[in-house]
Formats: sequence, C-alpha cells, structure tokens
Amino acid sequence: MSSEKSSAGLTAGGLTSAKRQAPPAWYTILVAIQSFALTPGKRILYLTKDPELIRRQLSGELTLRASEVSPADLLDDINTDAMTPAWVCFDYDPADIAKNAYAGLIIGGQRLIAANAIKDGNFEVIVAGAQKGVGSSRETAAQCEVFAGSRLAIASSFAPIHARNNINIGQLMGDHALLARLERGETVALSELTAGHDAITALIIESGGLLPFCARLAAKDLVIPPTGTGPRPMNLTEKILARKLLPGQGTHVKPGDAVLVRVDAGYSHEFTTAQVDFFLESEYGADYKLADPSKFAVFEDHLIYADGVASMAKFSDKIEKLRQRQRAFAAKTGVRNYNAVDGVSPGICHQVAREQFLDPGDFVQATDSHTCMGGASGALSWGVGATEYAALVYWGFTPIAVPESIRFELVGRLAPGVTAKDVMLHILATYAKREDTLNRVMEFGGEGLFALSPDERATLANMATECTARGAVMEVDEVMLRWIAERRVREAGVSLEDTLAALRAKVVTPDEGAHHDGGVAVIDLTALRPMVATPGDPDHGIASDPKNGAYISELGKVRVDIAYGGSCTAGKRDDIDFYAQVMADAERAGKRVAQGVEFFIQFGSREVEEYARERGYVDLFERTGVSLIKPGCGACIGCGPGVSERGDQVSVSAINRNYKGRSGPGQLYLASPLTVAASAVVGEVVEYREGMFTKDP
Repeated sequence: MSSEKSSAGLTAGGLTSAKRQAPPAWYTILVAIQSFALTPGKRILYLTKDPELIRRQLSGELTLRASEVSPADLLDDINTDAMTPAWVCFDYDPADIAKNAYAGLIIGGQRLIAANAIKDGNFEVIVAGAQKGVGSSRETAAQCEVFAGSRLAIASSFAPIHARNNINIGQLMGDHALLARLERGETVALSELTAGHDAITALIIESGGLLPFCARLAAKDLVIPPTGTGPRPMNLTEKILARKLLPGQGTHVKPGDAVLVRVDAGYSHEFTTAQVDFFLESEYGADYKLADPSKFAVFEDHLIYADGVASMAKFSDKIEKLRQRQRAFAAKTGVRNYNAVDGVSPGICHQVAREQFLDPGDFVQATDSHTCMGGASGALSWGVGATEYAALVYWGFTPIAVPESIRFELVGRLAPGVTAKDVMLHILATYAKREDTLNRVMEFGGEGLFALSPDERATLANMATECTARGAVMEVDEVMLRWIAERRVREAGVSLEDTLAALRAKVVTPDEGAHHDGGVAVIDLTALRPMVATPGDPDHGIASDPKNGAYISELGKVRVDIAYGGSCTAGKRDDIDFYAQVMADAERAGKRVAQGVEFFIQFGSREVEEYARERGYVDLFERTGVSLIKPGCGACIGCGPGVSERGDQVSVSAINRNYKGRSGPGQLYLASPLTVAASAVVGEVVEYREGMFTKDP
C-alpha cells in the first residue's frame, strides 16, 4: 500500500482535519520511524523464570545476552494484572504508570520489580516468553513499558488486545531472533518489524501509533484502497465486517484484509474513561466532539465497591477523580450515561449493554476485554485499549485487519449439573491451551448452542477473552431475539412484535461453504462433566469423575474459605437460578453455608436483582447464610467483597479468570455457579449433585 496521496481508493474525504494541540510530553514517543537500533547506553531486560536473574539485571549487576537465555527460560503468560494491577490503573498520568511498571509481579509478598526500576535501569527492550499480555484489555499494561522507556517488546507470542495496544501507542514488537542482532549493534529495518502485519497496521506502526495515523488519514496523506476481495462465501465474522466497510472498499472481505469499518456501539467504564478523555483532549483539544455520541456509553461499575476493600481504600481519592472525570465526559459528549445513582450501579457494563442496546449484526468495541460477551446477541464484539477507543469514538470508524475465525459446533445437550461454564473450562483446557483460539474470533453455532438459554450462551461468549481469542460471535435464534426484544420493550415502551421484526432484519447468518482458518471443532455437550480450573490460569481445568463422589478426583479435598458468585460471567438470571437451586436443596436438608465459609452473591444488573427478589431468592439466600451484594463488578478485579486477604485463604469462584493476585493474594479455583454454591455448603470444593445434602458426601 502506498502512503502517498492518490485519487484512487478511499481517503478521509468528508472528514474534517483533526484539531491537533501541541503534543504533551508523553506524545514524543509517537514519532514516525524507519528503523530500530539499540540506543547506546540502553539495555535489554530479560524477564526470566528465575526471579534472581531479574533482580540482578535491574540492579545493574548482570547483563544477559541472547546466547545465554532460551525461550524456555523466559516467563510465559505474563498477564496484564501483573504488568499493571488494578490500583495502577487508577492513574492516567504517564509518569505514575511508568513508576509502577510490573507492580503485580510478586515474589514472597514483595514486588519483584521496584518502583521506577525499569525506567531507572535504562531498558529499551523488554523480552518475555509466550502469550505475553493475556488478560484484560487495560492499555496501561503496554503503557507502563513505553512510558518507562521501552521502544521494543520481544516475545514468542502476544495476546491480541495487548499486541494491538502496543501498536496503537507506538511500541514495536518482534521475536527472539532479533536479539542477537541488536546486541551486535545492528539496525533493524522497519519493514522487518511490519512484516506479517496487514497494510493498515503497517501504516499505523510507520506513523508511530494510531492517533498519528488518524491525523494522516484526515489530512489525506494516506489512501486505503479497496480490499480486492471478490464475492466468496463468508462466515459470521467476515459477513458482519463486510457490512460495516466504509465506502469504496468493496463488498466482501477475507482474513488479513486491511479495512476501515463503522462501529455500531461501544462503551467505557470509570477504570478507562478518564484516560480516553485525556487522550482526546491531548490530541483534539478540550472542545473535541464525538462523531455520534448516541452509539456510545459510560458505566460506573468496576470500582463501585473498591472503597470497601482494605487494599483499595487508600486509593479512594484517585478513584473519586476517575468517577468525576467520567461524569464530566458524559456531560460534555452526550454519550449514554450509566453512572451510579445514589451510590448504586445500574450493573456491569457487559450485562446491561446486552440487555439494553446491543443488537444482532452490530460491530461492538469497548474498553474491556469481556466486551466479547456481546457475541451471544449475534454482535461481533471485542475489547480495545484506551487509545483505540478514543480514536473510534472521535471518528466513528476504526482500522482493523479482518481476523481469522474458529467455529465451535455444539451438539447434544448438557447433562444435569453441567453448565456453560464447564463448557468454557473444557474449551480452555483443550483448544485454548493449544493456542487454536489465539487471535481468532470464536464463532459458535449448532443445535447444541440453541439448546442453551440466552444467559448460558452469554457465558460462552464472555470467556472468549480467556482463550486469548480476538472476540466472539454466535448464531441467533428466535429464543435469543425474544430475550432481547422483551428487554427493549420494557425500556422503550414499543410493541414486542415491532421490536422483534426490527431485530430479525439485523440478523446475520453465515454463508453456506464459509471457511474457518481455525477449523471447525465439534463439541458433544453430552460428554462433558463439571470442571474446576486450578489456581493460576483458567486453562488449568480438570474434570470431575463420576466414580469419585462429588469430589473432583485430581483435587482431593480442598477446603474453602470464600465462595463467590457474581461478575459479568456469573451474575446473570440463570446464574442466580443455579445458586438458588443449590441453596434450596441445602435448606430442604437442613443445611446452610458451612461454618467458616463466606459465600457472596453479586447481581450483574438491577434487572437481575429485581428478578431474584420476585422469585423469592433474596429471602432464600438470606436464610441460608449468603451475603448479597448490589449490582456491579467487585471481587473479580480485586475491588469488592469476596476478595481474599491472605495468601493461605482458598476461594472457589464463578468469575472468569484466576490469575495470581486477580482477586486477592489467596488461591483461587474457577468453577460453575453450581459448583461454587455446593462448595459453599460443604466447605470443600465439590460438584453439585441433586439431593447431595441429604447425607454427607
């Protein structure tokens, strides 16, 4: 693709040029580049599995060479919580983010990488193993390196959202083969660092980041040509994106095509909105305006209970500033406003969005990795970082490379006691562990999918990000359309039939003969058993053994201190039904939450809480010793009741990820709502079996 002006292809015609301000200090990293070489006096940091080697590099005592470190010696699966824990995300000032780079790498209860250690160590290249940046979409994980002086990240592979964040803020990426060359003082041409990327991504890298790229596009310095892809059968991902192409790019797409696409809906929350606003003001001035604010929303959900957690209470002033800046952003821009009222959140953004404004066929981008939950509604959805979100809310479109897909064909029906959470733990332990899902959209279909309820389908879509997938999307049926329509009728006061007709018109179906680069995985739901993921990673899943009572055979007896049911994954209506099913069974047997166990249930939205109250579940939970929490996020991100406080505590939780430190310092087991509730009653990790409480297992 040429970067010269041309009359061919798609330009930024019709767009007004960006009103750019004098660049702030942090912006100096975003400069057009042509090559990379290690600056004299700068160093390379190898993030090894041996923490002592990291300490010695940081102190200046040791300089490792590429010949001394193999990929097997490097840390794999460095997650974004380790790079910038939740409390680091309370800052949006570059200096503070740089200061706390890798604050979540904890060894023996202490930070492995001290404050300002990377910045003060003059590290220009940071080297890791496989799957770097798994976890949340928080852009601070990439920013902490860049703001501390890093210009190049090296890894065997990168999680897709994290990789995109690196590209958007101007950090280059490469593989281990570059290291010896850099150490010899060689210069690496930009073309080597853009190799394998689509044409638009290459231009973003060349421009030094996404916002400079958008400025060049607005100034008509760049031309985006048609895809050149002719008519072909398209899968769900391709077909939705093809419908969103800006004029002049064609009508069909294939994986790898570099395109500009319209975004139908998006949202941010108080963890991220302040930085989005900061970037928009820095780039476009304090009086910036959004292309179409009605498409976008803000939510106050993530930090609604953070003040009540001892480890977070000391950051109350920073949290309040984030809330205030989000409220000001909503007032200034006119986006849909889901801020808290009288201290009560309307609910978790992903749950409320699917209830109120995500439709089939939509393309959805939001500043949270679990945005993919919208895929259950037939909306192609994935999370993005703050820079990417700032650009797309300002312009109304976003540049992407059409991703590959992998289809999961579900057949059969789940056995009693098996849930969608167990399906996802199976997929994680099987397909995600092999990286079959890496950077691909997970498409779901089949009669087994339609045998699941809308809420259970949402659980599948929600955890696509734990599979390091790009996003998720599902086929929809009348059951799902009616689920959506009933909630829209309630909100808008329109007729059910008119709403259903409008939704049917938006449904996208895959073409016969469509191709999936990741293949088609057939999952027989009847063969699945309840699963538990052991602490450390959601892909550490093991299945129960029917011959071993209610205990998961490979676990043995694991005592439980905390049971938590909630989060976007497990705070929906069906999840509340599951908790209630177990607690009602326990009550009939004269049992309640076990002594010494705290069992928390948190509602995903006000609508879910109202449902629980109407069904009598609230009274049931209170009678049986369950602690109830108003809607919002919380323990899932270490910011609410249900977090562990000591390393020796054991939690069993229905949340979506169990990285070290994610929900406190204790050991965290992931399980289904049924398993969580049953474990709370027994006091040990057990699967639920109907009638199990009539005698001790």
